[in-house]
Amino acid sequence: MAHKITLIPGDGIGPEVTGAVVRILAAAGVKIDWETVNAGAQAYEKYGEYIPKELVHSIERTGVGLKGPVTTPIGGGFPSINVALRKKFDLYANFRPVRSLPSLPTRYPSVDLAIVRENTEGEYSGIEHEVVPGVVEALKIITEKASTRIARFAFEFARREKRKKVHAIHKANIMKMSDGLFLRCCRDVAKDYPEITYGEHIIDNTCMQLVMNPYQYDVLVMENLYGDIVSDLCAAFVGGLGLVPGANIGHGCAIFEAVHGSAPDIAGKDLANPTAVLQSAVLMLRHLNETAAADRIHAALEKTYKEKKHVTRDVGGTAGTSEFTDALIANMEAVAAASGR
Repeated sequence: MAHKITLIPGDGIGPEVTGAVVRILAAAGVKIDWETVNAGAQAYEKYGEYIPKELVHSIERTGVGLKGPVTTPIGGGFPSINVALRKKFDLYANFRPVRSLPSLPTRYPSVDLAIVRENTEGEYSGIEHEVVPGVVEALKIITEKASTRIARFAFEFARREKRKKVHAIHKANIMKMSDGLFLRCCRDVAKDYPEITYGEHIIDNTCMQLVMNPYQYDVLVMENLYGDIVSDLCAAFVGGLGLVPGANIGHGCAIFEAVHGSAPDIAGKDLANPTAVLQSAVLMLRHLNETAAADRIHAALEKTYKEKKHVTRDVGGTAGTSEFTDALIANMEAVAAASGR
């Protein structure tokens, strides 16, 4: 039986990288009925809405989405499509695993971190107004419900994947009530997982500690704004945002997405690296219990990077999007043959 999945191609290089991933998933033998609906600037041109009703209805039907990069204007224009979708479907957990790829030179080899970010409130609640000309007030919202469920998500992930440590990241030394509430919820949840070491670090110290020694961390759980910053910082350890996946998960609905930009300057030139969308799709397959296909694709991805013959320019190669995709599919077939499948 085919999975019904909403595909949001996105802007700029989005259609190229999502198209490459659709090819790879088909080659892996995963049966998918795609419902393709766009969001952002392209959607506005077609539907007169940045998040068209067709997209909302599609995600309501499928419960699963794969999303390419969508451009968000800075300091004006329409609001973030990502934030709007997370709020619309209560995708409360932003999950960003950060893991090194083979043969890719970085300052820190063999990094393996998991960033768990509360996705619905904090400074990103979007409650702000101009008090008087020249004075703007923004509200940071922290609730016991949201803090408890994101802590529970982090600890459940750690237990399932046999991770050893969970750190709650905060600024409760200054924001004693809001971040203090977040910490109290994390501490309460931690009591239910005695086999997992629980720690707490202040956000600014965490950034310094990560740069000095990222290996001291395992799973990090934090509020919305902190998670947005720290997840990008950690992506630099493994080569940048073009390589890491992202997942937005709620009860009964999940959207998997590339977290890099839409790169309009290279759109349509067969230069884009589809790795981030592909790694997000691997997370999606695991979410759908397509574990065997996810394992084959991941093994082929690592093989492609290890060989270094067909990687894209952003990681030191000469291949284009199509060549990289062709090589990965060939490696996936080699992986399957080697395993006797």
